[in-house]
Amino acid sequence: MRKTALALSLFALCFALPAPAGPCPSAAGQAPPAFDDYFVDRALRIDLYQAGDAKDERITVHRIAAEGAWPETKTGLLPPFDQGRYVLEVVDAASNRIIFRRGFDTMYAEYKTTSPALAGEVRVFERSVRIPEPKRPVLFTVAARDRNNLLRPVFVRSIDPSDYHIVRESPAAGDEVFILQEKGDPHDKVDFVFVAEGYTAAARDKFRADAGRMTDFLFDLEPYKSLRDRFNVRAVFRPAPEAGMDEPRQRAYRKTVLDASFNAFDLDRYMLIEADHRMHEIAGQVPYDALIVLVDSKRYGGGSIAFDYCVTTVDHPRSPEVFVHELGHSFGGLADEYYQSEVSYNEFYPKGVEPLEPNITALLDPADVKWKGLLAPGIGVPTEYGKERTEALQAEMREARAAGDKAVAAAKAKGASAGELKKLEDRRKAAEAALRVQIEEVRKRYADLVDKVGVFEGAGYASKGLYRPQIYCIMIGNPKNEFCKVCQAAIARMIDFYGK
Repeated sequence: MRKTALALSLFALCFALPAPAGPCPSAAGQAPPAFDDYFVDRALRIDLYQAGDAKDERITVHRIAAEGAWPETKTGLLPPFDQGRYVLEVVDAASNRIIFRRGFDTMYAEYKTTSPALAGEVRVFERSVRIPEPKRPVLFTVAARDRNNLLRPVFVRSIDPSDYHIVRESPAAGDEVFILQEKGDPHDKVDFVFVAEGYTAAARDKFRADAGRMTDFLFDLEPYKSLRDRFNVRAVFRPAPEAGMDEPRQRAYRKTVLDASFNAFDLDRYMLIEADHRMHEIAGQVPYDALIVLVDSKRYGGGSIAFDYCVTTVDHPRSPEVFVHELGHSFGGLADEYYQSEVSYNEFYPKGVEPLEPNITALLDPADVKWKGLLAPGIGVPTEYGKERTEALQAEMREARAAGDKAVAAAKAKGASAGELKKLEDRRKAAEAALRVQIEEVRKRYADLVDKVGVFEGAGYASKGLYRPQIYCIMIGNPKNEFCKVCQAAIARMIDFYGK
């Protein structure tokens, strides 16, 4: 009991401090733990339930299941960077030493910023996490970040590897595995897995082709292109009774394997996975560091949970772009850089708090920008790029369009002739065209900034107070379909961590 209490006190002390840039302070000053001293080469999947609203949350363990060989690096037990709205730690019960740490996000972390959560509506979400199987009893702990990104403990559970309640059975039967690329030992490579959703048995070959097509698209982009030899890529196929996914606003519901659904958090274009436990059970048939769900549909859209999975449809013309954008979240830990699209969140990034993500900043200290090593020489901080003028013209265009639509509707109500209606529509189109010319003139004025790293206001769903590194990037939209230099560096850092 005394050893357990000591471990808990260290845990509490660690999370009373500001979020560190690297491993938790309680792990500082000690040599990194050696994998073989504390773990066997096998993974434990811990299936969690997370329930709550905006104020209160509760985490419980549904099941602990043994999987195959530990697929991740054996040397990166304590990552050198900070990430995720939650942090799990494994503490050796005998020595009180932190021997494993990972940051992660959850569907609940997004939900608690929505209006229903703020109104007190409690929902329950699934989340599976994974640790290497310990040789001896350990404490499994979870901490959550508050609005200031400070960590507070929310869950502690002892795990004894000899416990007969740990499920040790084959994770699945009858699923087909495809190897799309194999470059080495999973411990030393980045392992990606594609999981099928909404593909019927007749679409088995289509799934394999779609996974191959997405793989080729990904490895045509930097930094993946230059580092392709560090990756293994596999795909797991389990047929669904029906094709596609749920579309609640369209009153369309399909019986599928993972319960993929659009309208996540009441945003029609946002698709997430409801059956997180089953998804990880299926994926666990192969080694994986990052999980990608492909949905057999022509509809545009997708979604992701950072450090968990990303999901996209496959047959829309822009599906490959959605895939790499969402993978930027789930694998690279990148933030959305757009700020003009509709979202369901309320102040997702609190004012005055520096975001954890590497590609956006609150610019609390202009002399110490988080990507200062990549800033273009002599560039202004923040960087002027005609944003206010462009947004004013865009607002004027919306007003002109609304006024034109109103005029046409009024004319129709009065029985205007086709010729009169055409004149009104032509007048509206001409006004919009003139405004587009002005917007393009502003963009041309700042064209020399397009390929430069600066500090551009507008990011993370906020027009003011958050900044991104470049004008264009896959994380906001880029006509050249490229990640900005900062995002490339962040993704390369993750590749370096998982593979060599």
